[in-house]
Amino acid sequence: MVKSNETQATNPKVQVTIKPPNLQTARFEIVGTAPLVIHRFAAKAKAMMMAKMEAGSTAKKGKAREAFDKDAAYEGARYRAKAGWDGFNAAAIRAAMISACRLVGFKMTLAKLSVFVVPDGWDAVEPQIPLVKIEGKPRLLESVARVETGQCYITVRPCFDEWSAAVTIRFDGDQFTVADISNLLARVGAQVGIGEGRADSKNSPGMGWGSFTLKSE
Repeated sequence: MVKSNETQATNPKVQVTIKPPNLQTARFEIVGTAPLVIHRFAAKAKAMMMAKMEAGSTAKKGKAREAFDKDAAYEGARYRAKAGWDGFNAAAIRAAMISACRLVGFKMTLAKLSVFVVPDGWDAVEPQIPLVKIEGKPRLLESVARVETGQCYITVRPCFDEWSAAVTIRFDGDQFTVADISNLLARVGAQVGIGEGRADSKNSPGMGWGSFTLKSE
């Protein structure tokens, strides 16, 4: 810093051209137009994986499989805040907005530095996970899925048939206007989706789940 000050003192033509961050905030009401299916990687499953890794070569092969607890699997797949409400990972909206930039020719690398989601709270089990609160009641959804080998298995996940949320977006006002953010979020709802079975799923063409529309004033 001293060197910089000395430079400016001896050369009055030096000018600061980097502007301070122009971060703005807007809040949007979104309303689901299709079921929202949540599937977090359960903390219990992570603990079991870690235990197996720590056991290393001493891990028992052919160990009897633990009986499947459907209710525990359902609860483990939910994101719950300390206050008890259900939510979805705030990163889902941010990732979806960045992905939607491909539709409008905006650089995704710039969007990563320009769009952020302000969480409503944090997960009770893993407090590093930011959450957006879901308005609605979940039900237990049983679906058939396949592992990479092609073998079928049953997944148990929370499903919100009717849902809504208030999403707070912090964005770079030098890159986007409020109208830009509104339209980008609308494209997320119509063309990208959030949660399991969304149109922009990396593992499949999607199930048509996780779509939404912006609530008009």
